Amino acid sequence: MNKVIAKIFLECARAIEASELITWVSTTDKEFSFQNWFADRLKAIGLNFDEPSRNAYPDFRLVDYPVGFEIKGLGFPGREASYDCNSQVPSGRHNGREIYYVFGRYPAQTKEKAYPVYDLVMCHGDFLNADHSYIHKNKNLKGFGSYGDIMIRDRKMYVAPTPYALTVGTERQITFIAPDSFKDDTGLKQFGSFARVESKKLIRGYSFDMLTHELKPTHVPNPSAGTKHLFRVFRSLKSTGPTVILK
Repeated sequence: MNKVIAKIFLECARAIEASELITWVSTTDKEFSFQNWFADRLKAIGLNFDEPSRNAYPDFRLVDYPVGFEIKGLGFPGREASYDCNSQVPSGRHNGREIYYVFGRYPAQTKEKAYPVYDLVMCHGDFLNADHSYIHKNKNLKGFGSYGDIMIRDRKMYVAPTPYALTVGTERQITFIAPDSFKDDTGLKQFGSFARVESKKLIRGYSFDMLTHELKPTHVPNPSAGTKHLFRVFRSLKSTGPTVILK
């Protein structure tokens, strides 16, 4: 399976280096255009995948391998330090699949119908969040309002840091961040390694005061506090980019 994942990354690198452009879909949804660009990469190497839809996670699910890819297009210059997870916490595993995230930056203000991918980071979901146990659910309660017949929906939105916010050395590069256990012999070269360390406390819940609009978290000790999750950084063999380190 690692060979397939590496092959997908190298196809992304090849396409960027060959100036294979993103094709414009609409001015209001450039991220969908970037999804199409990634779909072309999968097709180019003959991989079968389930067609993405707006309510499915991850965006791309390979048919023949237990791997999924969540695609995040980032207009540049613009917001690039964080992204909205749309009610799905990032994770390296979901429904029995390994999950990889693909972040690509492209020109934000262009009026061209085709435009380049400036740089790209493909990373394992565990790099963003190593917890596989949390299951997202939207809940509601009734009885709000003067007549007691208004429902309040608790629809959570998660905001996570991007690899561009977490690392130094990924801008203007084509980079792959994988767990330390990732083994490959298909043309990757290592450009760094590092560890992310689990925090001392976890948020277990929160409360919201409707009058003061104050949001208060509830914390519990993290039973895995201090655990180091090791990652290695790869690029193509011909890359001459810088070593990648954590900020």
